[in-house]
Amino acid sequence: MKKNDQQIHFILTGGTIDSYYDGLRDTVVPYKSSCIPDYIIGLNLYNESIFSEVHLKASFDEIMMKDSREVTKNDMYTILGKIENTKHKKIIITHGTYTIPDTARFLERNLKRKDQTVILTGSFIPLKGFTPSDAPFNIGFAIAKIQDLDPGVYVCMNARVFKPNEVAKNIAEGKYISLKDE
Repeated sequence: MKKNDQQIHFILTGGTIDSYYDGLRDTVVPYKSSCIPDYIIGLNLYNESIFSEVHLKASFDEIMMKDSREVTKNDMYTILGKIENTKHKKIIITHGTYTIPDTARFLERNLKRKDQTVILTGSFIPLKGFTPSDAPFNIGFAIAKIQDLDPGVYVCMNARVFKPNEVAKNIAEGKYISLKDE
């Protein structure tokens, strides 16, 4: 297997997972730059010393820091372009939960490359500053699932893998559900 086949490329877009609580606005607001790279590096999953095995090779591409309700069609085309033009075959996109299904469906419809596994994930509670948060679990779950999913576009949230056409956000329950289960 080639090096680029093993490496996970993170595309960072903002959303609650990469936000802080702003008391004056009584809402979460995306950071100016992502905290995800520091979080992944801090997990110490990869170390390239001569005496240790490489568990995870990761690269990061921050393309925007937005609440997903502000993601435009042009933003979706930017995400699509990053995926189409990367050499990597394993891609995790951190994204706001409000429009993950919309972006996932857009990518599935428009992605021309069929050799990549693309996972969108996010969280209902920010990664930093909140305990408990679903963010660490969702990131870890996405990293684990990208190892064995076939090429295609997926949403990984709440310990479940969804295809874009079957996923929906259930705001009342604070989780993602499958439309096929309903």
